[in-house]
Amino acid sequence: MGRDSRYDVLFEPMAIGPVVAKNRFYQVPHCNGGGYRDPSAAAAMRGTKAEGGWGVIFTEQCEMHHSSEITPFIELRLWEDKDIPQLANMAERMKEYGALAGIQLAYSGINGPNLYTKEVPLAPSALPIRTFTNDPVQARAMTKKDIKDLRRWFVNAFKRSRTAGFDLVCLYGAHGFGIFQHFLSTATNQRQDEYGGSLENRARFVREVISDARDTIGDTMGITLRLSLDELIGDLGFSNAEVRDFIEMHNDLPDLWDLAHGAWEDCSGPSRFKEEAAQQELVRGIRELTDKPVVGVGRFTSPDVMVKQINSGNLDFIGCARPSIADPFLPKKIEEGRIEDIRECIGCNICITGDMTMSISRCTQNPTFMEEWRKGWHPERMQEKGNSSNVLVVGAGPAGLEAARALGMRGYKVALAEAKTEIGGRVRLEQALPGLSAWGRVADYRQYQLSQMPNVDIYLDSRLSANDILEFGFENVALATGSVWRHDGVARQHIVPMRIDSSMPIFTPDDLMNGNAPTGQIVLFDDDHYYMGGVLAELLVNNGCKVTLITTSAFVSEWTNNTLEQAEIHKRLVEMGVTIILNRGITEVCADHVVSNCVYTGTTEQYQANAVVLVTSREPIDALWKELNEVKSQWSDAGVQDVKVFGDAEAPGPIAWATYAGHRYARELDMPDIGDALSFRREITELAMP
Repeated sequence: MGRDSRYDVLFEPMAIGPVVAKNRFYQVPHCNGGGYRDPSAAAAMRGTKAEGGWGVIFTEQCEMHHSSEITPFIELRLWEDKDIPQLANMAERMKEYGALAGIQLAYSGINGPNLYTKEVPLAPSALPIRTFTNDPVQARAMTKKDIKDLRRWFVNAFKRSRTAGFDLVCLYGAHGFGIFQHFLSTATNQRQDEYGGSLENRARFVREVISDARDTIGDTMGITLRLSLDELIGDLGFSNAEVRDFIEMHNDLPDLWDLAHGAWEDCSGPSRFKEEAAQQELVRGIRELTDKPVVGVGRFTSPDVMVKQINSGNLDFIGCARPSIADPFLPKKIEEGRIEDIRECIGCNICITGDMTMSISRCTQNPTFMEEWRKGWHPERMQEKGNSSNVLVVGAGPAGLEAARALGMRGYKVALAEAKTEIGGRVRLEQALPGLSAWGRVADYRQYQLSQMPNVDIYLDSRLSANDILEFGFENVALATGSVWRHDGVARQHIVPMRIDSSMPIFTPDDLMNGNAPTGQIVLFDDDHYYMGGVLAELLVNNGCKVTLITTSAFVSEWTNNTLEQAEIHKRLVEMGVTIILNRGITEVCADHVVSNCVYTGTTEQYQANAVVLVTSREPIDALWKELNEVKSQWSDAGVQDVKVFGDAEAPGPIAWATYAGHRYARELDMPDIGDALSFRREITELAMP
């Protein structure tokens, strides 16, 4: 099957200054939690995208000078020549299949607390440092000499980038994170000299740096400028109107305009709050102001939407970060006419949590993300099966579905047994919650892939006992039986069941998702702190309930700070009329009220309720696992070689943890026992010469 002619425009070569991209698929800079700590893992991840057909591939932000760094967050660094080899390795991997390799040079200015280098931060104006961690640090205003020095530092970074083998350099001035935005915005540039005041003056620094870039690398590398489309802070900031004025005034300044929405939260909003192509109105018409190509983002997953962006004149390149993570082979699948094989990004933003928690990133849809080098996992290829021949997978939730899919690819004969009448497990329940419909793609993708595998059979409405399994005689038994939400309040505040009056109706997320919902005045206690509490509060209000949400945290859905949606969740709940009680727990559930305690002082208050919804913790559904272990002596006679429990049935976690667990089971089946050895590769910092 070949490419649909409707998508031919996506594969047209496009010039970016002196270099040419082979197509319009442009992986914009994105973080991955690896940075300078895991350079080989990050390089292999980018190299996989090159194999997958991307025309342009960028690094994440690369700190270009030691006087501006964002510890504790882990990004790339280009502080001195010692940093060139790891970046050269990355550039080589990016170019292996004909992609252009780009490096994003970042000077963080007002966002760089310099906790590692202990340098005094520099910014256009003297203001407090703006970071996720609210560091109690301020920047000093740059002098003319500082500006001259910074220009020289950029020239050094340009030379090092060229030496490392990159084809493109991106000057970072978006999301509030880059020095170029700091000069352009009146919110961060309050200077009274020739670098402040009018737009022409505020643009002086970026003009000077791009001029320096052209003098240094302009005939060998393309120069791109990444800008926020709108800071979304009104007249005090760099508005969309002023962005347009700036581009019109400097229409040929860079070789490409890379346009992103305001703050990172605006640009990379989850599917719960942002639709595909959500930024198109902010981009519309900008292409008419410049002769240079424009790239924009919008969590593009549909090739039809991509083509519309090009044909409408909105964009010249289709910018993708999260969709390129979910499916590194997205361009190649479109080119080969395999649209149905695309693993569509669900917009859950679990990938971003890797950067926010300074850990290796994950992807719900693509469990091989950032494991390409560490474990040798490829998103499209599996090793051949081992010595055994067949596997019974019990449970068709995200873990079981991914295990069955990956096992099928390896060549095993797979039977997938599901107790319910449809596959998907928790995904099918959660996708019906407000804003989470895109999460159904986790099951949809795997259901289609399994339907194409003659060696995989699916059995619905098939609840199995240990005796059933032994009678079947499968060589391998994989238990992915999921978990259930607890009714007793055990989580973080309560490590034993809380006191609950039996006359108070108690509901869990499972009850609500299965249609058994309360009415009237509801107290929702969230001691889980991810998305579920906020989503269920929204559901209850939609059902006509009056909701009081109580949480022991200082934030509603606290962990969603890591998915860039916490502020939107709080805002939505307030607008819906939810009463939000922070920093309080629940000590007791009585007949018509709950007793709530301050987490700091212990003082109590009462909140009336007709029913209580407990969003606390989950219990593994592991009865079958325990039952099988009780008859372990019978396994060999029944032909069973191995029984493994994984996913939520082993230890409940986010959906991405489940798909990873299923994939790992499939990869490791019949592989040699490594004993106590590390199950992945890592890089160790080399000791410096004494």
